[in-house]
Amino acid sequence: MNSPRQHTSRTPATTALHLTPELLEDPVRGYADLRSRPGLGHAVLPGLTTPVRLVTRYDDVKAALTEPRLVRDRSTVPGGSGMPDPQAELLAQGAEGFPEEYAQYFSGHLALFDGDEHTRRRHPLTRAFTARRVAAQRPFVEKTARELLAALAEREQADLLGEFAYPLATAVICELVGVDTADQDRVCGWIRDFAYGDGSRLAEGLAGLVEYTKDLVARRRAEPADDLVSALLADGGMSDDEIVTVFFLLIHTGITPPALFLAHGVLALLDHPGELSRLRAEPELLPRAVAELLRYVTLVRVGATLYATEDFEFAGTELRKGEAVTVALFGANHDPAEFDSPESLDVTREFGRGDGHLAFGHGPHYCIGAALGRLVTGVVLDELLIRRPTAPELAVDRADVEFGHWPGDGFHLLRLPVRL
Repeated sequence: MNSPRQHTSRTPATTALHLTPELLEDPVRGYADLRSRPGLGHAVLPGLTTPVRLVTRYDDVKAALTEPRLVRDRSTVPGGSGMPDPQAELLAQGAEGFPEEYAQYFSGHLALFDGDEHTRRRHPLTRAFTARRVAAQRPFVEKTARELLAALAEREQADLLGEFAYPLATAVICELVGVDTADQDRVCGWIRDFAYGDGSRLAEGLAGLVEYTKDLVARRRAEPADDLVSALLADGGMSDDEIVTVFFLLIHTGITPPALFLAHGVLALLDHPGELSRLRAEPELLPRAVAELLRYVTLVRVGATLYATEDFEFAGTELRKGEAVTVALFGANHDPAEFDSPESLDVTREFGRGDGHLAFGHGPHYCIGAALGRLVTGVVLDELLIRRPTAPELAVDRADVEFGHWPGDGFHLLRLPVRL
């Protein structure tokens, strides 16, 4: 971790609430103090030193995610560079040890753009996530999930995160992008080395993925197929390097977060055996259970940093130009003003219009893969928890389940040992 850096701020950092990973994981204690404060309180997220205005109330989070005076690209806020920037601190930590020659493929993350540039980069991707394309993924997801579970069922115990959720999410991304079947084991190996390995083969994984994707682009240009790369080439709005960037965007957002969510969702049901029993007895509750787990777990606890483009009042707070604001999606999804007994997992919970929760965000940056995420979650819960004659059980004591945490976020599973 980088050593603390000094910042010049118009708001004293001493008033900030220092949030630990434990507090971020506690929907009652962790956010009660911030919700009770008038306006938006300052908070320092775990592993960081820079304060940020943290939005925790459900209605305020929705408003922030659609407020045009709160943007993601700080370079578009002239004169705002003197304000503290937690995003810069977070990115600096993430870049440690990262090969510089690959930086261009990580500078195009959709979460960091606004307006026309965000639309230009996002629009081609919508062709790959149409309802038809997502629905067409179901047979592949079902087949892959069954094969993985069948192999793991023969073992005395298995890691449901590393040996099921990650391989499943990786296979889905490879299928979506258009990685040929004969290449999938090799490409999935590179993805593992890059996205969720121990870091010892990071450079090799990156190099393999970059060169493979460039070659795939050339092959799909000559012989189009029904896949994402072909769709992006047909659209014509992206360079080859930008298409490689899209592949890495999907690896970042389409593998680790979904894999972690699947493991956390299963653990949540194992922690609530009554809800698990009810779901097994009433499989028609599956769509509600998927939505409730998305709300209850909210894997992305804290959203991207937003910057005020001018001085203005928001949520009862006078924001200064360039001031950093971020949204606590987990806090919003456990706001007692929005949800009855939000701390409780309830597979019968009914939601209103739309998602009824903010696990996929809101507004222009709403998760483009939300429909695919719901499909994969539904398939996994069905295959793992409903169709099998017995539900899985933890292979270790609950207190021995291992967690780690990333800077700026809460706890995440490191592994989930189960007996199938």
